[in-house]
Amino acid sequence: MHNVQNKLLEWYEKEGRHSLLWRNTTDIYHIYLSEIMLQQTQVNRVEQEYYPRFLEKFPTLEKLADSPLDEVFACWSGLGYYSRARNLHATAQTVQNSLPSDLKELLKLPGIGKYTASAICSFGYKQSVPVVDTNIARVLKRFFALLDVKEAVIWEKAEELLNHQAPREHNLALMDLGSMVCLPKNPKCDECPLFDECEGKNEPELYTETKKKEYESLELFYALLVKDGKIALKLSHGPMYKNMLELPSVEPVEENLIGVFKHSYTKYRLSVHLYTTEDIQDEVEWFELDKIESAPISSLTKKALRFIK
Repeated sequence: MHNVQNKLLEWYEKEGRHSLLWRNTTDIYHIYLSEIMLQQTQVNRVEQEYYPRFLEKFPTLEKLADSPLDEVFACWSGLGYYSRARNLHATAQTVQNSLPSDLKELLKLPGIGKYTASAICSFGYKQSVPVVDTNIARVLKRFFALLDVKEAVIWEKAEELLNHQAPREHNLALMDLGSMVCLPKNPKCDECPLFDECEGKNEPELYTETKKKEYESLELFYALLVKDGKIALKLSHGPMYKNMLELPSVEPVEENLIGVFKHSYTKYRLSVHLYTTEDIQDEVEWFELDKIESAPISSLTKKALRFIK
């Protein structure tokens, strides 16, 4: 294990993603924010756009806690999975000025699960704890040849492999190895520093087989109503985009159809129909079109507006 740990750290020193913004800060809030944003979102989108923009608007936990939720949603708009933003805001209001350093206390906070709590402890507080995300789990499954095992076994193996002398760098190295080399398909085994010791190297894809995800198809019918440079929007109370602004719903009338576009949201595959109308049953608010991008609108609504333009 000592030999494997050294090989991993040597590889990380040369090949790791050291320039990522959240790896060059000691601010626990910034590290926490990055971990929440990186759930379900590509690294380059977070680093180049959302992470710096969010911190410019909400540079501290105190600022985030004191801000209205709709402002947080507006800044989050386009990232999707808005429960993440809601939980960020709720956590900020709970802790006020600093996140706890105890893993069990972190787990009590909204939206913080085992991975996020471990990541905060390891990357922020530099504690000697294992971290297991999707990339690390894939590396461990292949390295130890773990087939059809429970999540608890993967965490046990993460603890077994953990370098207690450099836990933060070790966990980051495993994460980068999974992201850059130990890929789900066509892994670059010839570039892997752990190739000699890897027990699953002969059949790497055997350990990454996953069940095909099932999606639910839905049709949505929205109205476009614009008057005097303002557009009608309603507050969503449904399972998608809760507390975000969206176009009001409408009974479809074929001669009023503007067009149809496709959109994906978590487990849903949506067919979105847009109509002109003067008859809206929903309670709406009016927003200036030239300022709509700064409002807390969903990614679906953004796409609808681009489609209409």
